[in-house]
Amino acid sequence: MHVVVARIGRAHGIKGEVTVEVRTDEPEVRLAPGAELTTEPPEAGPLTVEAARVHSGRLLLRFAGVADRTAAESLRDTLLVAEVDPAELPEDPEEFYDHQLLGLDVVTTDGTALGRVSDIAHLPGQDLLIVARPEGGEAMIPFVAEIVPDIDLDAGRAVVDPPPGLLDGGEA
Repeated sequence: MHVVVARIGRAHGIKGEVTVEVRTDEPEVRLAPGAELTTEPPEAGPLTVEAARVHSGRLLLRFAGVADRTAAESLRDTLLVAEVDPAELPEDPEEFYDHQLLGLDVVTTDGTALGRVSDIAHLPGQDLLIVARPEGGEAMIPFVAEIVPDIDLDAGRAVVDPPPGLLDGGEA
């Protein structure tokens, strides 16, 4: 199974380094030197991580064969994709891969059915569960512990405790 682990940002310096927006909870494994990653778009890769370092709180990567700023800048907005065994689970029990969340039934803490997880939006501040509502339309639910207190993969259910106004658009 293919999992997006990062998105390449701007070039950094003149020696081919790039900033990356990390989309994995295991960057030390998925983005380590020697890791070979496929890309979206496919013609940009595959890319092999040659070096990784943190600078001013941002992860910088250098790829084999990308030796200057021009080559690095041409990779901007490329998605880095790792091959992951579908049965593999993240080490932290509070972390989930997207494919584990897709299709979960979403219910409130009192058992009211809200719909099914149809997508996960990865935003800079937090992730959002995109929930297809049975009556049509979608709800966007911040994927944070205060609002999504329980994910039960065995039962195929996500329990949410939405604050007032999140689902109905009313006053909070």
